[in-house]
Amino acid sequence: MADTRFSDADLQEFADLINSKLEQARSDFDQLKKSLSYEGDNGTEDTARTFKMMEDGSETMGREETAQLAVRQQKFIVNLENALLRIRNKTYGICRVTGKLINKDRLRLVPHATMSIEAKNQQSVKGG
Repeated sequence: MADTRFSDADLQEFADLINSKLEQARSDFDQLKKSLSYEGDNGTEDTARTFKMMEDGSETMGREETAQLAVRQQKFIVNLENALLRIRNKTYGICRVTGKLINKDRLRLVPHATMSIEAKNQQSVKGG
């Protein structure tokens, strides 16, 4: 009979991995938030008007990219926190499509995965 869940030792290994990634992700997110809230001086008051407009546009584009990174990072954090919940519930590593255990190597690479590679590939084929 196939295993229906990971052992407590396996779950602890994944919890340690996820907590490590979560700590780094939160640190990265804090850095992104700090860079977004920074209201620094451009230092272009004595520069030609055209150059100042170009620099302001570049800064706006940079802030938008940083904001997008922050949103992705926040989503990653939520996904990691949800994975920790699944560990506590002992449902971690079970594919939500097939109900089978997700390969350990996949979970080590993507610890918040909720689908096996097979299920992910099936979804890609169906989705076109």
